[in-house]
Amino acid sequence: MKFIFILAVAFLICLPFIIDHPYIKHIMIMIFIYAIVAVAWNILSGYTGQISLGNAMFFGLGGYTSSILFINFNINPWIGMIIGGLFAVTFGFFLGLPLFRLRRQYFIIATLAAGEIMRITFLNWDYVKGARGIELPIMPDSFINMTFAYNKNGFYFISLTILIFFTFIVFVITKTKLGYYFKMIKEEEDAAKSIGINVLQYKLVAISITAFFTAIAGTIYNQYLLYIEPDMVFSVSLSIKILLLAALGGVETIFGPILGAFILIPIIEITRVIWGGAGLGLDLFLYSILIIFIAIFRPDGLITIFYSRKRLRK
Repeated sequence: MKFIFILAVAFLICLPFIIDHPYIKHIMIMIFIYAIVAVAWNILSGYTGQISLGNAMFFGLGGYTSSILFINFNINPWIGMIIGGLFAVTFGFFLGLPLFRLRRQYFIIATLAAGEIMRITFLNWDYVKGARGIELPIMPDSFINMTFAYNKNGFYFISLTILIFFTFIVFVITKTKLGYYFKMIKEEEDAAKSIGINVLQYKLVAISITAFFTAIAGTIYNQYLLYIEPDMVFSVSLSIKILLLAALGGVETIFGPILGAFILIPIIEITRVIWGGAGLGLDLFLYSILIIFIAIFRPDGLITIFYSRKRLRK
């Protein structure tokens, strides 16, 4: 699997020089961004077992923070991205304090409700321009300002690099005590408590890492599109999409969420172009059928095509 990953990375680095087509690059950028949020979701929900339907909160917070800092205070997007990530971590930490006292379906419902509260709050908040959203100015292409309006290669390599870096961090986590504690909390929380593991503390660590990664992806997404509005980044459908990406590829695996993004995002993007922005609902129909098929024949995710579940967990 490591050899396949190295080969895939080498191919992706060369791809924009081989195929110089804006739409292909757009799809790849979207794949990388969504792969980042799927990898992030997998830390909290896949490894730690805290299924969340509210991760869009962190995605939107990252995008809005960097945008507000740039528009109102002229703070560089790179700095805004880090601040947005830290703000999402802080929010996730204090959100987790009460929510992690809930178990199973109650936690899922609570994250769903929290995400909707966030969306409605931003829709009615004049400071962030409510439902009108925020438009970022088009500036000359510049790595320093994270602006590449006329050349997609910049966002291609930024999103790819961050995806590789975050994937490496997740790999390291799974090989440390932290990763083993996450898995034990998922498998048997009461047993983890009985041997002295501070379950709440490690859950807060998991949500903090997830929040930071997701917020970083939110900033990249916003800078790429140069526009952000609440329904675009705080919607329940976005949170569900993030979950589907990881489930399709394989939760509690390193590369499963990435594989899910490489399969699902092109379907979404291509059907959106063919059938219009709403896709006439056919895009939802197609990848719902795909999810059902995988649930029946590959319940542990498509990543098991390459390796058995047991080996993937090693």
